[in-house]
Amino acid sequence: MTYSVNCSIMLEDLPLLARPAAVKAAGFDAVEFWWPFADSVPGDAEVDRFERAITDAGVRLTGLNFNAGDMPSGERGLVSWPGREAEFRDNIDVVAGIGERLGCTMFNALYGNRQDGHSPEAHDELAVRNLAAAAQAVGRIGGTVLLEPVSGAPSYPLRTAGDALRVLARVKEETAADNLRLLADFYHLSVNGDDVDAVIEAHAAGFGHVQIADSPGRGAPGTGTLPLQRWISRSRELGYAGRVGLEYKATTATAFDWLRAATGRTRVPEPAAPAAQVTPGSTEMP
Repeated sequence: MTYSVNCSIMLEDLPLLARPAAVKAAGFDAVEFWWPFADSVPGDAEVDRFERAITDAGVRLTGLNFNAGDMPSGERGLVSWPGREAEFRDNIDVVAGIGERLGCTMFNALYGNRQDGHSPEAHDELAVRNLAAAAQAVGRIGGTVLLEPVSGAPSYPLRTAGDALRVLARVKEETAADNLRLLADFYHLSVNGDDVDAVIEAHAAGFGHVQIADSPGRGAPGTGTLPLQRWISRSRELGYAGRVGLEYKATTATAFDWLRAATGRTRVPEPAAPAAQVTPGSTEMP
């Protein structure tokens, strides 16, 4: 398996733009980020600094979130948020531009919390339109839009894989967009009470991306009780051939101790890709 390191949550003791270089020094070649700017449309200088931090470090950007709003205050995405349509649409162009310049093709669109004064139907109808627009934009650069169930956000309506898959099926049915996939974050699914084994058995070949953290605590593998390596191995057996995103809370000193213990090396090696490559998403979504 190959790993990517989510720099927005990991190596939290370092400045954000210093993290890609630290990831490279630890032996990895790929990074992911949540939206790294305060605004949906940051200035050119901000974007340039972000892109140079990645290219100068010698790593690849393999995943990027669309703007999810003010996450520290509890916001979890703009996709289904009535009144913020223009902001999300403007953000699509910036995301696609970064993806094109850095060769990134996986883009996570957090669905958004339910908002008072708007019906669930209004939220969901808007989400279909926004997800289709995002898929069309990143499709021009060979990109895929990811949709993720999330834990810890009571007003976020996508809690299980089934919740997200139903949205994806609706978008495909109503708009013919087919470059949208499930982001299977095993931590979020487990914390929300989903049957992760059943999700893997039914949908692993169609996963757009996999992310991991242990539970309880959202720490590194081995700090909790989740059978993460078994879940990863079974997903591989069933056809998932993408990277595994490391998305847990960790400082630089201890972030990769679990891998060092497994390999017996001081510097964590980047594992070789699996021999048999299967295109993620080759199995049709239900």
